[in-house]
Amino acid sequence: MIRRRGQPSLAKLLAALDPNADLARRHLWLIEFLRWLRGRQASTEASVARLEQFMDAVELRPELQLRLQAWWHKLMDTLDFTTLLADFGFAPHAAFISALAERFGRKCLPGTPETTDAAELFSMLASRRHDAQWLNALEDAQLERLVRLLSDSPEALCRHWQESLLESITYCTAQIRAAGFAPELRMRMSVEDREARAFQALPADVEELGHIFFQAQRDEVRLQAAAQQYRDRLDACRRAINSVYAHLDQNGISMSMVFGLRQLRERLLRVKELLDALLSGKPAAAALKLLARRVQVNHDNQSLRALIAANSSLLAAKMAERSAETGAHYITRNPAEYRDMLRKAMGGGAITGVTTFLKFGVMALGLSAFWSGMAASLAYAASFIVIQLLHFTLATKQPAMTAPAMAAKLKDLSAGAAVGEFVDEVTHLVRSQVAAVLGNVLTVVPAVLLISALLWALAGHAALSVAQAEYVLQSLTLLGPTLLWAGLTGVLLFSSSLVAGWAENAFVLHRLDSAMRYNPRLTALLGSARAARWTSFLRDNISGFASNISLGFMLGLLTPITGFFGLGLEVRHVTLSAGQLAAAAAALGPSILTLADFWWCVLAIPLIGMANLGVSFYLAFRLALQAHSVSAADRRRIRQAIKTRLRREPASFLAPQPALADKAR
Repeated sequence: MIRRRGQPSLAKLLAALDPNADLARRHLWLIEFLRWLRGRQASTEASVARLEQFMDAVELRPELQLRLQAWWHKLMDTLDFTTLLADFGFAPHAAFISALAERFGRKCLPGTPETTDAAELFSMLASRRHDAQWLNALEDAQLERLVRLLSDSPEALCRHWQESLLESITYCTAQIRAAGFAPELRMRMSVEDREARAFQALPADVEELGHIFFQAQRDEVRLQAAAQQYRDRLDACRRAINSVYAHLDQNGISMSMVFGLRQLRERLLRVKELLDALLSGKPAAAALKLLARRVQVNHDNQSLRALIAANSSLLAAKMAERSAETGAHYITRNPAEYRDMLRKAMGGGAITGVTTFLKFGVMALGLSAFWSGMAASLAYAASFIVIQLLHFTLATKQPAMTAPAMAAKLKDLSAGAAVGEFVDEVTHLVRSQVAAVLGNVLTVVPAVLLISALLWALAGHAALSVAQAEYVLQSLTLLGPTLLWAGLTGVLLFSSSLVAGWAENAFVLHRLDSAMRYNPRLTALLGSARAARWTSFLRDNISGFASNISLGFMLGLLTPITGFFGLGLEVRHVTLSAGQLAAAAAALGPSILTLADFWWCVLAIPLIGMANLGVSFYLAFRLALQAHSVSAADRRRIRQAIKTRLRREPASFLAPQPALADKAR
């Protein structure tokens, strides 16, 4: 009986080797043997030395070698190696969610050694990354010696290996061909690549290759020509895939599509790897190399984070690029644009003044927490959409949109002026944010005071009661968790930008513009010309609508929803907070100027703005850096360049400078 605890000994392992044992026991012996081979220290040299010790022991006992060979032949006869060689590491379905569920299942559910699937058994055998290291450390002489110990007929063993390789190539080719015909990929390939019919010709190339390879009198010239033709066909398939990437901007992108593209590209690499192993003059070394790579694949396939990161990077890049298109409009580069930003921000502040009183009106209705939050969400969303349609600006929505626009400058940092141009863009952005916040806050305060005066004149009393005004002072004071809530609001602002990118991408992906423009029912209802105008309007504004509506609902519903779970999270938006403070001041009158709580709230307003802007910008910028794969070294260069600009030209971050304005032109 093989020990389950502690390090197994070689003597007991050799005594337990039984080729007549049942399937599970034979595989358990192999698992224990590999555990002994690794040892406790996971040293490559020690593992190779243990393998030498094992081979020495087998060579000294002929009956043991016969048992080992019988055990090995049974292993080869019962296991299906095609799945290990061709399909190991790939999801059973070309869908991201199924792959995620499969990995999660492997983490939660134990595997069984009672299997004829070589891939399933290998995932239990290759339990350490160390296995790849000692496999790669074996020399040709050691491999030849091991092959002689495992089989009394190395030629037959080689033939079995080559047949498994060719079957794996055939299997992998069928998967590539099927993926190439997937509608969402095929319809996005260029016309030239579709007409080349590379995917259709792959099976015939493999059949020709196998026919030549296993001829009794092999013609090496024909074999190399057939192999080269197959490689050329695979390269044509790769070009077809690349043409899909080139059209994603126009056609949109989904996680499943990204996953399918990555799977297809990896299968092309896999089949080339198998072809190289088939044509190798050293079959044992080629087999060892493949097994070592499968060890790495096995560990990569266990990580949920790696799967999400690998397949979200391209989606993040496309969403960042779509946000960049919108965000570029929020960056001012000269005095004229700076003044225009101030004007738009003042308009946004005036609308937010009305929003402030809508929120207080909702509170006065006395609804339950959820319905009060829902009503506030509708008020916020409607106000934000009005700001959008009037082409005004809400300052805190800018950073999440402008960060991708800035990061677009980082696509090629090898150029000498790239870092300097990026720092210029940072300067323009910070200055734009200062202008937008000032415009919002300096307008929302007088707007709220004016509305308060009108309500006093009409109703004979202030819009807020004394108790409501005191509650505002308590909630906005810098002495409370105000800055924490302001940072959380920055996360919501960033999240709304993600919703905006997702919505615009979905609009393009599902071709909703074309569907609306030519839908028979819609054109019959609106007429062709009006349907076309509505389509263009939605195409231009879908991102803003999604961002504004999602932000409104997040601001309104966060507190009631988290309050239900006992968390009690709140939001602090700089423009809304300034409006609420102005409304409280109008209710309490001039005496508020003598209250310390009021001045703590006044001090909190600029810090709330900094937290809103800083958190949302940081998260969006991190997303953009990931999308453009900016290295840590380049990030250090950028930080140093920004510090240098801040030290030498601090005023450029607050107001337009002639030199920078000329450069921007």
